[in-house]
Amino acid sequence: MNQNIQSVGSGFSGLGIAPNLMDVVARLNFKIPTPIQRQAIPVALQGKDLVGVAQTGTGKTLAFGIPLIQRLNQTGGNGLIVLPTRELALQVDEALSSLGSKLGLKTAVLIGGTPIRPQVQALSRNPHIIIATPGRLNDHLQQRTANLKNVKIVVLDEADRMLDMGFAPQIRKIFQALPIERQTMLFSATLAPEIMKMATSFLKLPIRIEVAPTGSIAEHLTQEIFIIHKEDKTRLVEKLLLQYLGTTLIFTKTKHGAKRLTRAIRDMGHSAVEIHSNRSLAQRKDAMAGFKSGKYRVLIATDIASRGIDVTGIELVINYDLPTNTEDYVHRIGRTARAGVNGHAISLATSEQRKELRDIERLIRKTLPISPIPELPPKRQPKFAPVAQSGQISFSGQRTGQRASGFNRKRHSSRYHGHGRRG
Repeated sequence: MNQNIQSVGSGFSGLGIAPNLMDVVARLNFKIPTPIQRQAIPVALQGKDLVGVAQTGTGKTLAFGIPLIQRLNQTGGNGLIVLPTRELALQVDEALSSLGSKLGLKTAVLIGGTPIRPQVQALSRNPHIIIATPGRLNDHLQQRTANLKNVKIVVLDEADRMLDMGFAPQIRKIFQALPIERQTMLFSATLAPEIMKMATSFLKLPIRIEVAPTGSIAEHLTQEIFIIHKEDKTRLVEKLLLQYLGTTLIFTKTKHGAKRLTRAIRDMGHSAVEIHSNRSLAQRKDAMAGFKSGKYRVLIATDIASRGIDVTGIELVINYDLPTNTEDYVHRIGRTARAGVNGHAISLATSEQRKELRDIERLIRKTLPISPIPELPPKRQPKFAPVAQSGQISFSGQRTGQRASGFNRKRHSSRYHGHGRRG
């Protein structure tokens, strides 16, 4: 959660926040609420259902976190926050823990990629707030290790992703396990009409708070497009990484594409790391920590990270591949130019993707400038090990053509791992 607040207006003292929480807000040095915080907090403190639409990096976590903690402290019961990625779950848990630590707040984080037993133990301690991805929460519901009957407040963070075709069935199962009498809040940077229509089935007379229209881009974010042959994309990335010297986030469409591009960028001499659903949670944590600390200059990610990266000072976002969902464009490029800082976004598109570009332009209500292709670096030769001829001695000391044994034997598998969207 990025809270380098730059907006103008009255402070948090006029929003109805209880004194004990105001002390925490002051201690954390949150001085001026952002527009979404200023408008959402008073409504949420009244217990009303709401839909909050605001740009990424504008403090939505605090907008629902303060009312959630205050109302649970007053009324009892539990809170539930459902969000699409493990990274986002951990970030929200960190933000809420900083708010509620002095109040004795207990949380349980239910995400995939981690052992289920510690999560069961955390649930047995009756946490005030459960923070979960849909797949793992449904696992707990199926195994009867989680009970949502006492949930009084529900938050869907990144609601557009939560209600799209990938997650919608899981979200419906979760809401079937919730009490009918509850407060429900939805927050997102984009909310298409069809998603909003679906969302109304979970809400009662919601108040819509839209501080920026769906698809709005940060004021200090510049964008450009390169129309380029697919086989020349990596060479253009090499050129761009020499032109822009700061922290860079690159999005690919597939996990295998991210792995391949990461290897290529390392061969260029840059520190780079990948993050996608084939990486373990420990690997993803290391990638995020290293990217934040500057250990890695370049982070290559699939869309799993467009909703889970909160890193200040990202200079450049490159869409190596255009997103499958048009709305993801806003979330991707929203990782830069956060909290009033300048940022730049570059997208690489092929000549066959004109329609996708028009869809993006309609969403953001802007014409994207197309830049000429600069002179590209020469093609790099792939770094392959020498291939031994039949009958020659290979590096393992074994004659080629013989079957390897023990640790020298390569394991081959055509099975594709990592199916499904389970957070």
